[in-house]
Amino acid sequence: MSVWQVPVDLLARSRFTISPMTDTVAALRALHSPRRPWQHAWRHPYLAAYQRMLARRPVVRALLAAAFQPRWTADFLTLPPAAAAPTFAEELAAVAGRPDEQIRADLRATRPGPLADILRTDGLTEQAVYLLDWVWTHTVRPEWPERERRLRADIVARTARLSAHGWAGVLADFNCSARWLGDGYLQVNDYPAPPLPLDQAEQLVFVPAHCARGWVVWDQPTRFGMVYPASGILADADPRIPGGLNRLIGPNRAVILVRLATPLSTSHLTAVTGLSLGAVGDHLRVLLEAGLITKRRSGREVLYWHTPLGAALAGGQPEPATP
Repeated sequence: MSVWQVPVDLLARSRFTISPMTDTVAALRALHSPRRPWQHAWRHPYLAAYQRMLARRPVVRALLAAAFQPRWTADFLTLPPAAAAPTFAEELAAVAGRPDEQIRADLRATRPGPLADILRTDGLTEQAVYLLDWVWTHTVRPEWPERERRLRADIVARTARLSAHGWAGVLADFNCSARWLGDGYLQVNDYPAPPLPLDQAEQLVFVPAHCARGWVVWDQPTRFGMVYPASGILADADPRIPGGLNRLIGPNRAVILVRLATPLSTSHLTAVTGLSLGAVGDHLRVLLEAGLITKRRSGREVLYWHTPLGAALAGGQPEPATP
């Protein structure tokens, strides 16, 4: 298994970060090789245009084939965000700053054997930048306000869990193989590798994304991070309402309460329930007064989610209360 040895001061400086580039790479993964039903549904409107783009770009096709391997992704696709709130343009510039030979070195690290001849030509960085910019422009940017709201909601829930259960509790559901082992050791996946000391690291970030399974990001030896699947990602299933809850608090209020297993904003609730903004606000006020939900500001929005009592009524597990 792959284990990072994390110094105490590095963990103390660690943070959650939203990365437009990471969500773009997650979208590229879904376009290239979807693993979940929601990924198939999401990529459907974009697939024809994506395939036409690849048909016109043989270097990009070869780049993709080499970059995504079962247990490794080329490093130019897994650079950690350098800023606390990076823009896509800033993150794309970091990829554009890697010369062709570095892109080739990243590709060679994913698999044994020589690269295809087409990947030995000049302009490889330009092709990588074109691919990422295409995916962002055509698939992620139109959805970014909604995606960002979901990612911010996930971070609010994680920071609440951190205050109640520490990093061991936060890491427990990143993925099936990530866990805090104690004594400064963080298991990041189940791949065979010797422990990696992060004694020179200046940054450790945790990045939610719309992905089926997370991955590590790094720019060794100074920047490291973990990408993990955000809760409440793209496809919303209809919530299951526990028997009797409709009669107890009313059908619309019951739907809102069950939805708030994940922190959501008023506008998000309006979108997923079909209720008016005023109606959602009225229901939230009643649920707050009854002690069934709590709220917290995140950026420009206020997010709502279950209290322990609300979670018990909704039939789910409560998010830990914030201090």
